Amino acid sequence: MTRVPRSSVVTYRDDGVLARGMGVLVAGQLPPLPPALAGAFVTGVMLFLGVAGNDGPAVFAPAVALLLAGMGSSHPHDGRLDWLVPPVLRLTEYGFIACVGFAWDVPRVLLYVLLGAILFHHYDVVYRCRQHVYPPPWLASAGLGWEGRMLLVAMGALLGVVTPVFALAAFYLAALFCWESLTCWLAAPRSGVEAADLGGED
Repeated sequence: MTRVPRSSVVTYRDDGVLARGMGVLVAGQLPPLPPALAGAFVTGVMLFLGVAGNDGPAVFAPAVALLLAGMGSSHPHDGRLDWLVPPVLRLTEYGFIACVGFAWDVPRVLLYVLLGAILFHHYDVVYRCRQHVYPPPWLASAGLGWEGRMLLVAMGALLGVVTPVFALAAFYLAALFCWESLTCWLAAPRSGVEAADLGGED
């Protein structure tokens, strides 16, 4: 069992190595919501301008989102509206992956498996935090983080190999998240899980 993180909101962010590294640069001094909103806005604009070609501006959106939203990763997320940061990051990641998948005619099953694996992971993390069964610290890194998954898809677009990248990411992430979730819940003490009520009682 891993130690309790300083804030569940930080865990919900699902930052990878790169995003956490960006946060170290500002040492937690930057409020997380404004850069997350800026990253989402720029990503949306780039997607609007074009995503279908490997020279379209949207392929650079993950790098911009990382530079902006990653800066807030080391903040304790204890502000009144900081709970909005994870949903903003989810919207940015899901929207980017979906747009690239549809624009490049990725087989729908691969797109759905990839998004489903990521959705399952995020739901699982939220539920674990509610039940005080926290994910291991290495999971976000192994899962590439929100920024790593976006960058991987963008690299596939730049190299013109979007479908193989979607296939590789979908099966890797589905296997990783399902296996780790299953083993973690099986190893969790029953008393620790039953201590929190499903109705949200802490």
